[in-house]
Formats: sequence, structure tokens, C-alpha cells
Amino acid sequence: MPADLAVIGLGHHGLPLAQAAAAAGVDTIGYDTDPRPVADLAAGRSPVDGSLTVPEIRRMLSGRFRPTADPTELGRVRTAVICAPTPFAPDRTLDLTAVTDAARALAARLRPHTTVLLESPVPPGTTEGLLRDLLEEGSGLRAGRDFHLAYSPGRLDPGSRTHGFAGTPKVIGGLTPACTESAAAFYGRLTDKVVRARGPREAETVKLLETNFRHVNIALVNEMAVLCHELGVDLWDVIRCAETKPFGFQAFRPGPGVGGHGVPVDTVGAHRPLRLVELAGQVNERMPQYVVQRAATLLNEHGKSARGARVLLLGITYKPDLPDRQGSPADEIARRLMDLGAAVSYHDPHVPDWRVRELPVPRADSLYEAAAHADLTVLLQQHRTYDLQGLSVKAQLLLDTRGATPTGSAHRL
Repeated sequence: MPADLAVIGLGHHGLPLAQAAAAAGVDTIGYDTDPRPVADLAAGRSPVDGSLTVPEIRRMLSGRFRPTADPTELGRVRTAVICAPTPFAPDRTLDLTAVTDAARALAARLRPHTTVLLESPVPPGTTEGLLRDLLEEGSGLRAGRDFHLAYSPGRLDPGSRTHGFAGTPKVIGGLTPACTESAAAFYGRLTDKVVRARGPREAETVKLLETNFRHVNIALVNEMAVLCHELGVDLWDVIRCAETKPFGFQAFRPGPGVGGHGVPVDTVGAHRPLRLVELAGQVNERMPQYVVQRAATLLNEHGKSARGARVLLLGITYKPDLPDRQGSPADEIARRLMDLGAAVSYHDPHVPDWRVRELPVPRADSLYEAAAHADLTVLLQQHRTYDLQGLSVKAQLLLDTRGATPTGSAHRL
């Protein structure tokens, strides 16, 4: 059956887009060059990152969404959106392999008058360079003349109850004005506001700026956390007061490290590196080590050595109330504690199994019992199910890296 939309890439970017489109009445197919997510969705299974729940997937399957592993179906749609992942390559640049594979699969079936959109995080110039070349070579069609081509940065806040797809403005930049308007017509069906950029490069750089803005400000507040601890200053109270300023300030809060799929990009192709982003990355990458240092110091102050200490880690996902562990600092923290000789266990209601260095980490069934038994409990992620007041009473020693416990009830980062 023909569909209006093909979402190519069924990961944390593509699935929410497909969900929003199907809910808006758009007949949608989901395609991935990897057949595994297609099979999981067809069977009604939730993705490992928890981007959608089983009931949400079942509603999609019973409505206007259909997963497929057949690339020929890409030639039957009016709009195709590439949402392929772009992880870091070994040289710290973005790996565009999945985008390239998706573009080639689409190009072989591309029809005239199709609107092609890219949402994957990419270096500025990718849409009108690499992507355009692949599509034109594989199809024999001309972008801007025979088909529309545009870029729109993905803007998702996984698990958010306040920033849904419809309420988040979509930025678009087309190869030509007609490309921009075609993209605007599509996204206008899904979101309340469309923002037109001057072109694809500007739209691509929006994603670069938004991601780096987050990481630079987290790095600043992480450095402030280290400084304030040395000075004996309550940083959480400082932030509480500072965010009352109605202009010129946006509150960020420190943590044990920066996780998630939005990776900071400190260099773009052959261009000069963004020195501030590079430095921010170094600051944020040091935070797991700092957490372990604080943990060891706390144990020593209470007459215990890290070697042989029972350490319970609470919340090992990168974001509250989701099972996604992409980039979570918990893995490095666990490894460093193990290197010190600590006996590490964990509790997380969203993660039934966890392996570090290919070895299973013991999972605590009873949170309070485990906290009472542990020499040190470290809160890494604040899930809604955690009663932090009760936890602070039960735990022998509690290190709160999120500033979530009541004032004075735990040692804060």
C-alpha cells in the first residue's frame, strides 16, 4: 500500500517522528537498513532505548504506521525523511556511514516530485554536498528541479512531558525556496510552528549550536561544582538564587557526566576546531573521575577504604525515567570504582541487566535494604520512583550527584 511518508532510520530520532506523523493522520512506513529494529517493531517490541513504549508501538501499528524491510517501498512515498544515526568516528568527527547507506537505498527508488529531508546531526554542508550528490547519482534526478531537498535539525527531548513534537518549532532550510516551502508544508502537518532558515547550511548549523550550547553550559556549571565544593559553598543554593534573574541567565545543573545522543562537535571537517567546545568536552569527560574521587574521599573520611567497600550506584541511565544508557557516565564510574577494589552493585527500575567489562554487575532487588547494606550509595540519576527522603534515612552514606536530595540529608556533588 502506498504511503505519504517514509521514515528512514528507526532509532531515537526516527521513531518519534513516525509516531507524530501517524498520529497526525499521515500514512507512514518505517524503514531501516538494519532489519533488526524493523522486526522488533513489527512484533510490537519496545526499542532498547525506550524511546517508545510497547502500548505506543501497538497504537502505531494499529493505525497509520507500518515498519518494512523492503527498500522498494521507498519509491512509493511523497516525502522521505532520513533519520540515520551519526555517532562519533575514532577521529572525533561524525560518522556518516548510516546516512550514506540510507541515501543510497532511497536514491535507487527516488521518484520525481518527492520531498527528501535530512534530520540526522551532520556537519554543515552535508545536505547540499554529500547527500545531494548521492541522491542525484543514484536517481539521475536533479535536486531543486526534479525533487525537493531540505534539512531540519532533530529537536527531541526524550521522556519530556512538556516538550512534545507538536509544540516544538521545526527549523527547515531548503536547497531552493521551493524546497523550503515543500518541507514547510510537510512539517506544518505535524508541528504548530515552522521556522525557515536561509538554507541547508544554516539549518545544519542550528543543530551544531544548540548541542554545543548545552555542553558548554554544563561544563561551566560542572567546573563551578568542583570550585564550590573546595570553597565550602552550596552551589545548588547559588543556582536557585541565580535563576531568579529574569534576563541574561539560564540555569544548568551539574552532574556525574554528560550522556545522551546529542554529542558536542568541536571540529567541523577540515575547519578549525571550536576551542571552547573542545575545552568543555574535556571538563565534562573528567566528571566521572571526579565523582569517584569524591566517593573515595567520603569513604576515607568515615574510616573506610575504597578497596573492599560496598558501593551501590542508583540510576545508570543517561536521563530520568528512561532505559536509554547512551553515553551514560555510569559505566566509567563503575569501572573506576572497580579499579579501586570496590564491590559495585546497582539499582535501576528501568535496567534489568547491566554488564561492565563483559561482567554482570549485581542488581539490587530491594532499594532500601541495599542502601542500608552498602558502605556508600551514589545517586547518579534521579528516577521518579526514588523516594530520596527515605533513601537518605536508610543509606549509611549517600553521595548525591544530582542535587536532588533534601538539603543537608546527603553529601552533594
